[in-house]
Amino acid sequence: MISEKDSQFLRYWEQVRKSESTFKSKLIRGLPMAFLFGLPIILSIIVVRLFLPEWYTKISKTSPGTFITVIVAMCLVIIFYAFFRMQYKWEMNEQLYTELKMKENKLIQSSTNTN
Repeated sequence: MISEKDSQFLRYWEQVRKSESTFKSKLIRGLPMAFLFGLPIILSIIVVRLFLPEWYTKISKTSPGTFITVIVAMCLVIIFYAFFRMQYKWEMNEQLYTELKMKENKLIQSSTNTN
């Protein structure tokens, strides 16, 4: 027997499954958590660069142009994290959906076979 929670998930996932499978949807829904991950790193780099520019270049032995490269790389990491986090969640929901559907189909078949 499928629990009420499982049947609610089945109904929910049947409604949103198609809309949440697009790249745009995954990226938009994943950006808030990705920003929580990447924004502190970007802000710390910007703060060091703005308030201690001489210290930054002396200690790190880097050219001033690498600052932009680091910011661009971190933005790419944010986009990567946003998409793949939501892709993983979508795949987990899809797997649970197929397992519950199989369980539901087995229950239906067993109830029709006994009748």
